[in-house]
Order: sequence, then C-alpha cells, then structure tokens
Amino acid sequence: MNPLVFQTDFGLVDGAVSAMYGVAYCVNPELKIHDLTHDITPYSVWEASYRLIQTINYWPENTVFVSVVDPGVGSNRKSVVVKTANNRYIVTPDNGTLTHVMRFDGIVAAREIDEQINRLPRSGESYTFHGRDVYAYTGARLASGVIDFAGVGPEIPLDSLVTLPIVEPKLEGSAVCGTIDVLDVRFGSLWTNIPRTLFLQTGIQYGDRVSITIENDTRTVYRNIILFAKSFADVYVGEALAYVNSLDCVAVAINQGSFARAYNIGTGNSWRIRIEPFKGF
Repeated sequence: MNPLVFQTDFGLVDGAVSAMYGVAYCVNPELKIHDLTHDITPYSVWEASYRLIQTINYWPENTVFVSVVDPGVGSNRKSVVVKTANNRYIVTPDNGTLTHVMRFDGIVAAREIDEQINRLPRSGESYTFHGRDVYAYTGARLASGVIDFAGVGPEIPLDSLVTLPIVEPKLEGSAVCGTIDVLDVRFGSLWTNIPRTLFLQTGIQYGDRVSITIENDTRTVYRNIILFAKSFADVYVGEALAYVNSLDCVAVAINQGSFARAYNIGTGNSWRIRIEPFKGF
C-alpha cells in the first residue's frame, strides 16, 4: 500500500475532489490519500508541472501522484502514467504536466492508460471528468497494488511525451538572467529558474546590494536596487529582498508583503529577470 497524492485545479468549493477521494476509497478503503494542492490556477499546466517538481522527491519511493489540470479533457490527448528516475509514479494527462519532472528529475518509463481496463466501471459516456473516472481510479489501483505499472497499459516512447518550452538561465557578463517560473502564491514572492550555484558565479554574496530588472516581453515592469539576504528578517517590513528559496533557486519578495501584487507581476517564459551586482551610483 503506497501513498496516493492528488493535485488539481478543481478547488474545494464543489464535490469534484471529494468524488475522486470516493472513487479511490472504493478501490481500497485502506488507502492513505493526501493533497498536494487543489488551487492550481485554472488550466495552468505550467504551474501543475512546477508544483510536482517542488514536491515529488520529498515523498517516499513508489508514491503515486495524480495530477489533473486538463484543459484538453475529452480531446485526443493521451492519459499516461510515468515512472520517475527516483521511483515515483505520476498519473496525468499528457499535456506538458511532466515538463519539469522530465527536465530536473528524469522519467525512465511511460505507459498509456488502457481505459478498457483502467476506467471506473459504469462511468457511462462522460468525457469531461477523467480526473474521477480515469486518473483517480487508475492511481488508486496502482497505489493499492491492484495493478502494477505494466498493468496500466501499453508502454510508449519517452520522446513522445508532451513538454513545454523552458528558457534556460544564463550568465550575461556580470549579470545572471532567467525567468519567473511561479509564485509563492500565498505570499506573492517571485520564484525564478536561476539556481543558487549559477547565481553565485556573479560574485554576489549575502549582504550585497543587487540591481534587479524585471521585464514582460520588452516592457520593463520593475527596476531597483535591493538586498541579497539570507532571510526576510534581514530587511525591514515592507522592504524588498532577493533570497534563496526552498528549491535552491533565487527568489524575490517583500518582507510581509506581496511583490507580485505590488508590481502586478506574472509568471512564465515571457517574464524575464536580470540580476547583477550593484556597483554604486
């Protein structure tokens, strides 16, 4: 019996998530079901991909993740289960949700779900709730040992999996450049794709002032000098700072405030950030 972890963009204001729980418990009432989040921004496959890589390797081996952010539900997109290089399983539509796991963790095998076997019995002709009828059901069967990985369905080539484009962080002279991948949603911090190891190649150290520029396509949204700090306590309330987040990447925040809300900043490959040592006026 392995943990079963659900992630969706369904929210908790109706019965959708509860229905997924019910399907899983009908497969095996001894299952232990957990939530990653149900507050993914609606239809944001990119965010779903990022939240998986943020979380997956802190769970035991053989944990089964069910991720359902599925704007193409009912289309010809595949339903898949993959096994990661670190021995976790992800049940999901093949729509880009696996992008970050493939890039940063690695996927060693993929199978397309055979819905003749792995679909909730008597689920009728519904094509709009595969989260309940296919993904929760298959995930529960895999987590509880009703089926093994081979029982999911036919193996498919890894290079057939859909991935989203990723902009690689890079050094440009004395600066480091990257993208704002996702928000620390509740607190409004900006999480970049710039790893600490690359950032430190600029020579910047804790306590230094840095020059930050944030652009959306070609429009400059923010430009300022802020502190590179170890934690929020190193700056005054309301002051901006750069720091290293829990994924060992550079982030930007306001102490006890929302940077994203203050400057109306979003996420994705069109949101670029440039950080360089501040050399003085």
